[in-house]
Amino acid sequence: MSTSAFDPDPDLLWTPSNASLTQTSFFREKINSTYSLSLANYEQLYEWSISHRGAFWSSLWDWENVIGHKGDHVVDESSSPEGNPLWFKESKLNWAENQLRHHEQYPDEIAIIQTSESTSIYTPTTKRVTQYELNRLVGKVQRSLISSGIEKGDRIGFWGGNVLEAVIVLLASSSIGAIFSSAASDFGVDGVKERLEQIKPKILFVTNGVVYNGVIRPLLHLLPDLLSKLSNPPEKLVMIDHLPSELVSSSISSSMSIISKDASNKTIGCNWDQWIDTNEGETVFEKLDFNDPIWILFSSGTTGKPKAIVHRQGGMLLDSMREHHLAGDISMGDVFFYYTTPGWMMFQYLVSSLSTGCTIVLYEGSPLKSPSYLFNLVDELAITIFGTSAKWIEVISKSFPDSDIKDNHGLFSLKQILSTGSPLPPNLFDFIYEKIKKDVLVGSITGGTDICSVFAGRNTSLPVYRGEIQSRMLGFALDTDGPPNTPGELICRQAFPIEPLGFWPLEGHGFLPADVEEAKKRFKESYFKGDEGIWYHGDYVQITPSRSSNSGGILMLGRSDGVLNPGGIRFGPTDIYSVLEGSEFSELGIEETLVVGLMVDGGADEKVVLFVKMKSGRPLDENLIKRIKTAIRLARSARHVPSKIIQVSDIPVTLTNKRVEVPIRKLINGAPVSSINPATLRNPECLEAYAQLGEGMRREEGICV
Repeated sequence: MSTSAFDPDPDLLWTPSNASLTQTSFFREKINSTYSLSLANYEQLYEWSISHRGAFWSSLWDWENVIGHKGDHVVDESSSPEGNPLWFKESKLNWAENQLRHHEQYPDEIAIIQTSESTSIYTPTTKRVTQYELNRLVGKVQRSLISSGIEKGDRIGFWGGNVLEAVIVLLASSSIGAIFSSAASDFGVDGVKERLEQIKPKILFVTNGVVYNGVIRPLLHLLPDLLSKLSNPPEKLVMIDHLPSELVSSSISSSMSIISKDASNKTIGCNWDQWIDTNEGETVFEKLDFNDPIWILFSSGTTGKPKAIVHRQGGMLLDSMREHHLAGDISMGDVFFYYTTPGWMMFQYLVSSLSTGCTIVLYEGSPLKSPSYLFNLVDELAITIFGTSAKWIEVISKSFPDSDIKDNHGLFSLKQILSTGSPLPPNLFDFIYEKIKKDVLVGSITGGTDICSVFAGRNTSLPVYRGEIQSRMLGFALDTDGPPNTPGELICRQAFPIEPLGFWPLEGHGFLPADVEEAKKRFKESYFKGDEGIWYHGDYVQITPSRSSNSGGILMLGRSDGVLNPGGIRFGPTDIYSVLEGSEFSELGIEETLVVGLMVDGGADEKVVLFVKMKSGRPLDENLIKRIKTAIRLARSARHVPSKIIQVSDIPVTLTNKRVEVPIRKLINGAPVSSINPATLRNPECLEAYAQLGEGMRREEGICV
């Protein structure tokens, strides 16, 4: 892989050293051979994959050597996304079996590395688990689940850190057809309660605590409050000693009153080491339908009850193989790190790469313990694929404004840097290539919890252009709802195998018919408009003209429900953020920004409002406001310039540190603070200030308050 210094296109940042030796190219040759075609490049392969979806997904199954029975049926290609057809109706497979498929041939290869942040009084050891050991541990937990009365379709809950046991429980749950769902340690009691109350798990696993930013954070003392708030508490509670017991001893003693009762339908609690099967035995895998549920993920739920999104076994397996192996060229010998928690879909995304034979890295702790901490980890563990958020890259860029990270770290193993969570602006592409590593694929990816995968992202056979997601993924008929080469809402015109089965509860799982119908209604309202049956993903994007036969890259412009529309000119918040998030404005004291629209003229128009959080002690004075407006006008247009620029003490973010435009838009336009779910925010205490600012702005505009 190499850069191209002589290409006339100034946006070209990286090209593969030999695209013909990538999995995508090999796969295209196989398609040509199988179907007597002459597809010459990615663009032609993409067009074939969406016009022959049955052949594409069937060929992918064969290419990836899926363990299972495929059958003849693939999909009814006439069915729309709203029709949500069944895929591979005759197939039988098991997601976990395919993740563990290397344990016999490569038993001594490392499957998982677990590492954690340390504190002044605690230094954890790094664990390495082989393929053989992982399969053995999954078998033990599998047998323990069965002994605990867990059957196919039962829900399994996990609350805690990004630890080895979380992966083992996920794999063991899938191996018998149970449905896994997890929450991060920072969700808090109310956030976890909102999730568990919807899915009613039979068993709940909880880590005894985590370390974050050098601080030990116990969890067990929160259990009495959590269980008391659940109308149907889990039958069994299993506590995982992630931290030494002496560090969380007070937490353990305070929770003992609720972890040992066994009468009157009380929760029975035990320790992981007491619960797990001590015998040796074979790990078995129940052959499941492609369309059986595998896990439930939850939306952020900032303005209402989190959506309980149910994903299907086969879709998650087949598409993760497309994503990691076919598009990403990940294989045995790679070391794959993604900074995540069990409360984010990237946890499942990371674990799903085990099928490639790579080693995955689980890190529990702060990504910013020190600005260079994760770069040290790259060198220490020889990480080849490094995944993070655009926000982390932004923070790092401000931490190293004048120094080259590559001069202080080897980063010899690093082949790809993946970024998601929010759009990666052009200046951060520049930062990576100039300050971190020149010869690296920067893969900005987009998909989300809704599909638990990637609609558009990296491909090792294609070049990287500044500010663009490389390509639409094979097999997804992605488009926008506007004219070509103009911004619009991201849509998928054809049914796809990673479409959720629906929102929980599904039929056939013992829930009231009225609850099932309400979930169906909410699912339809969330993703479909009109009567064309098209999937509306909720992102505001622009698909660029094809370059280097990439079939068009993707420019992420924001969430579609956060689109700004002053004077009828539509644009996304990212147009503003990308101007202000460089080192220039960081040096002037700007720490974070948020842009939303204030409705005026009875809702016929809106004014753009920019909220600015300054670094401690730095004022947002008139000179800086003028500089902001000038920069936005020069970089974008006069219509992009905010009508109001207001200093605030904090910018609200979700638990995964995403800015929340839509709730703040609602607040400043008159919605009560009570309409925002505080359990979904990291800093809900700042909401009242926005409500008051909104009241003042509406009064200035002559709007009744």
